[in-house]
Amino acid sequence: MNPTETIQAVRAVSSEEPAGEPRLTLADHLEELRRRLGLSLAVVLVGAGIGLTQAERLIGWLKRPADGLLGRLVFFSPIEPLQAYLTVGVLAGTLLAMPVVLWQAWAFVRPGLHAPERRLGLAFVGWGSAQFLLGSACAYYLLLPAALRFLLGIGSRYLEPAVSVSRYLSFVTTLMWWSGVAFELPVVLWVLGRVGVVTVAWLRQQRSYAILVLVILAALVTPTTDPVNLALLAVPLVGLYELSIILVAATDKTRRGARETTKGRR
Repeated sequence: MNPTETIQAVRAVSSEEPAGEPRLTLADHLEELRRRLGLSLAVVLVGAGIGLTQAERLIGWLKRPADGLLGRLVFFSPIEPLQAYLTVGVLAGTLLAMPVVLWQAWAFVRPGLHAPERRLGLAFVGWGSAQFLLGSACAYYLLLPAALRFLLGIGSRYLEPAVSVSRYLSFVTTLMWWSGVAFELPVVLWVLGRVGVVTVAWLRQQRSYAILVLVILAALVTPTTDPVNLALLAVPLVGLYELSIILVAATDKTRRGARETTKGRR
């Protein structure tokens, strides 16, 4: 499906206005987007405030993958400890606010969907939140220990690591964040399949290109260049793409069955 066909599919899906809901202008859509972004940001800030109260514990937890490989974290400027606390606070706030952020995203696109797709909101929010946590957990328990062993082992006979707390937390949180985002792949493709933007035939046709893109994405996210760490993220991403194909295929089958049932009643 080329970009023109994709745009036409989206327009076709949203062409039928739900009963009782007026058509919104571009200005109305932008105002709605601004309102939902503002609400999402406010919830993230509240979550960050909660995370700041537990910042010391969170820093200790994030340090665990480096236990036995790295001594105490250090800082090289007076404001670096504050930056470290803010980093873990924002990460915690994002994780706590993820269900609300996903719900706001769903609420923004919901008016353009048909009635059957509108009932998928809770599934989108719950599954999307779970996938983000799963991706972050994959980074924490699999990618981080392997990456740290590799990186801190370089020149270990002659070099002694003295890693600053801000750089370490930036390294850890970046890896966890982008792993969580990458694990949203099946959720996004499933939703696009439900609204008719992508089909199982198109996903199968683009499989080789998708695998190439996913491997490149894994190479960008993983902090090392060795094939082991690359495979730790690339293999799950390819598996998630295959899972997406299965889910979209099941969606297409359900949609065809519903259409045949409707025709039979007529």
